[in-house]
Amino acid sequence: EVVPTCERYAVRRLPFARLADSDVAFFERVMPGRVVTGEEEVKPFNVDWLKSVRGCSQLVLKPQTTAEVSQVLRYCHERNLAVNPQGGNTGLVGGSVPVFDEIILSTALMNRIISFDKVSGILVCQAGCVLERLNEYLEEQGFIMPLDLGAKGSCHIGGNVATNAGGLRLLRYGSLRGTVLGLEVVLADGSTLDCLASLRKDNTGYDLKQLFIGSEGTLGVITAVSILCPQKPKAVNLAFLGCQSFAKVLETFTTCRAMLGEILSAYEFMDEKCMELVERHLKLSSPVTDSPFYVLIETSGSNSIHDEEKLNNFLERAMASGLVTDGTVATDDKKTKVLWSLRERITEALTHDGYVYKYDISLPVGKLYDLVTDMRARLGRSAKNVVGYGHLGDGNLHLNITAESYSHSLLDAIEPFVYEWTARCSGSISAEHGLGFKKKQFIQYSKPSEAIMLMQRFKAMLDPKGILNPYKTLPSAP
Repeated sequence: EVVPTCERYAVRRLPFARLADSDVAFFERVMPGRVVTGEEEVKPFNVDWLKSVRGCSQLVLKPQTTAEVSQVLRYCHERNLAVNPQGGNTGLVGGSVPVFDEIILSTALMNRIISFDKVSGILVCQAGCVLERLNEYLEEQGFIMPLDLGAKGSCHIGGNVATNAGGLRLLRYGSLRGTVLGLEVVLADGSTLDCLASLRKDNTGYDLKQLFIGSEGTLGVITAVSILCPQKPKAVNLAFLGCQSFAKVLETFTTCRAMLGEILSAYEFMDEKCMELVERHLKLSSPVTDSPFYVLIETSGSNSIHDEEKLNNFLERAMASGLVTDGTVATDDKKTKVLWSLRERITEALTHDGYVYKYDISLPVGKLYDLVTDMRARLGRSAKNVVGYGHLGDGNLHLNITAESYSHSLLDAIEPFVYEWTARCSGSISAEHGLGFKKKQFIQYSKPSEAIMLMQRFKAMLDPKGILNPYKTLPSAP
């Protein structure tokens, strides 16, 4: 049983109003049959995917329209009731579940595709659309989503935007800050901000949508998204390779970027401990074995003959120069999925290994793995496993530490050491997962105090009563 977050972390509840029967009756009138109050029914919405944090909400609301979200927030603002916006609840920093009794506002039923323009590739949809469903819809039209994550089967596009999710395609298509063209957002007082533009270029005033991308539900509730989607590549190749050292992983990256150029779409790495866990807990088997490091390289382009030739030239060079000791290539869908699952399901394998301490860090690429080595030496036998994997192509390390169960002394040995180490290298303590609840007190390791103060002023302006996703993202006032 997960200990309630407020107890484990000794957080004090802010002076929000308590939920009354009259509140539930009001919400029932706004959205009959879409108000969830039963203890068992509410339970899954209170616990995060990692089962590491738990709230005590007694109410889940499932609006279908922006107008309903607006009515809910206007009411909550007047009543001073705190609200926790929730998408697919796949976040990894405790940002998507309540800390106390906040009302959960779920976007699960806001899953309508509004429009898609085949000429421009611009998709407009509601925030609750599941990423994988959107990708399937687009593939039928010859396009794909510009982002891809391990959680694609359950995460929502609104949550992806609210957390500025990164994922496996960022190397090729850039971040959501570039591909999201417009947003519709409901503010804390219930007013709707319609910036749902479908233009590639719009240089009129401040770019307000950027405030909400990555704001983790603390400044407004995203209800619809306009996003630029790339054409579906006609040729996709995947190489899964074994490297004998991290220095070789880096050199392989430099070589492959130079030789593959515009067709390179992903460069992922994992260490042998990750492979061990994926094989042991998920019974997957790798065609490449006995390597300290594994690399997954994806190419996507419009001409299979051209792409295969480029990839083969690169692989010949990598094998001949000893950068890579073993490898396999996949061109058909089935084998491609099998190879991707070795990398995408590491998070899942880790949850089977015990309690997981998760760190998602941006570092200069050359130093990426040193943190894993240093952490292993520091923790010794007090940790079960210390593993490193991630998006090497964009300098993003996932450092994960497992133990039989949660231990405060182990947490003290990891934090703030991991953040100090990162700050010394001018890295970021969150590359793509956000700060949520678990990391908000550490923001100063990545941002100067002036920046934090400005963020707090934006929060006070857009949400004066602080009802939106409280206790998250920004550090609590001293």
